[in-house]
Amino acid sequence: MDLMKQIEELDFALLQSFSNKQDQPWGVLFWNQDQPEYYDANHAHLSEQPDDPEKVIYKVTSFYKAMNIIPRFYLYGLESKSSFIALLKEKGFQYEEFPQPIQLWNKEVIQLPFNKNVTIEKVDFKNYNDALWVECQINEFGGRVVREKALESEFNDNRYSHYLLKFKGKPCSTTCLFVHGNQGRVESVATIEEYRGKGLIGFLLQHVQSESQNLRLEKLWVHPISEQVEKVYSRYGFTTILTLQTGHAYLGGKGIREIQGR
Repeated sequence: MDLMKQIEELDFALLQSFSNKQDQPWGVLFWNQDQPEYYDANHAHLSEQPDDPEKVIYKVTSFYKAMNIIPRFYLYGLESKSSFIALLKEKGFQYEEFPQPIQLWNKEVIQLPFNKNVTIEKVDFKNYNDALWVECQINEFGGRVVREKALESEFNDNRYSHYLLKFKGKPCSTTCLFVHGNQGRVESVATIEEYRGKGLIGFLLQHVQSESQNLRLEKLWVHPISEQVEKVYSRYGFTTILTLQTGHAYLGGKGIREIQGR
């Protein structure tokens, strides 16, 4: 299996963990009526140029509007989609695009100096509310309206392992490891604002790397949301192997750039 197929397989497995999936000739429809504000759970993933663009836009728009969900497309292979993007704009879609770095771990667990103030716990029923509290502080995740239901779904799925970092006993940072077959992906890396800049992410990544070794995963991926975050992960053994140019077309609400503060 080539690299892009591995990346897509893991990506689709992750998306299907919290949404329904319907294959189309031009891509995939993802939806979850219980999480209408969760963009990743509700979008048309368009990777192939449609034979009939007008028909596809009408179908996607109707499909999501019937569920009272804002229609949106995630677009890939933008170099061949310029006419389709222009048509989306004519139909009233707002549009934004940005690079999506994809990083792969080098399989060496990072070495960090011991910090007596840092403890890392696997999220269970005892500390679940602490982890939820942290993630709901993170605007980039969509806030409580998204993460409350999303974390519950992930917690009940044994492919996810969530971790909570405490600094001097106070919950302040989280991450999770999603496993599919012999691949893993680091997700939901978050630190509340007042504890950022202390290098706490490094301790979480070190922990996830050790877990990946224990599970004998062949590959461990991460998809940073920005160039700044990409540089952070690069310091902890993750190498950018490619950068995809992606597009987001949406018929209402906020753009991803606005939510993530890009």
